[in-house]
Amino acid sequence: MHYHESEDLKKIREMKELAPEAFKGFVELDKIVAFENGAIPRKYRELIAIAVACTTQCPYCLDVHTAGAKKAGATRQEVAEAALLAAALRAGAATTHGLLALKLFDRE
Repeated sequence: MHYHESEDLKKIREMKELAPEAFKGFVELDKIVAFENGAIPRKYRELIAIAVACTTQCPYCLDVHTAGAKKAGATRQEVAEAALLAAALRAGAATTHGLLALKLFDRE
């Protein structure tokens, strides 16, 4: 068994049936990325989504938003930089949590 398979996305219909109001809220929230007339252009919204998906480690989001970024005119280089930005921020968060660990260790 593989934990992440594209076929799993077919189960999204079940989620909609099981929790229709919550699902409706999710769909409305998800439209933020595809919004065309915001202050942040669509390509950058998709690149931000890729960086967040790298951080949250969601393969489905990576699939959807990589395709969206490509369609919006992003380059492979921009996708790579978005992923590395996410890695840097995740490393920074680990480092600052390490500072918290030291602080907690030193408490009386």
